[in-house]
Amino acid sequence: QFQLVESGGDLVQPRGSLRLSCAASGVIFRIYGMGWYSPDPGKQRELVATITRFGDTNYADSVKGRFTISRDNAKNTVYLQMIHLKPEDTAVYYCHANIQRLAAPPSRMDYWGKGTLVTVSS
Repeated sequence: QFQLVESGGDLVQPRGSLRLSCAASGVIFRIYGMGWYSPDPGKQRELVATITRFGDTNYADSVKGRFTISRDNAKNTVYLQMIHLKPEDTAVYYCHANIQRLAAPPSRMDYWGKGTLVTVSS
């Protein structure tokens, strides 16, 4: 059974740190872009950070300099290192991956995890 499973969410004090992980398991031929998203107040998922298969990254302005996205292609896993956390970072963080599951046909699909909750509060 294919799934994306996030972990690492927790309650942390302001200026604290967390590391989120998201592992893809099941039948996978290749994973392309991976990333982390969180809902805005209107419940649309907003980009937090993305990373290509080759390591090119993109960040939301609000997290630049504080969050670092990375991936381990051998483990089909993406990480989000979060430092200097702020109360406004409190959210459910969803993992996303664009995946080709079979060598043929070369079709790709978007998959989402169920989310992991990060709460920043004193």
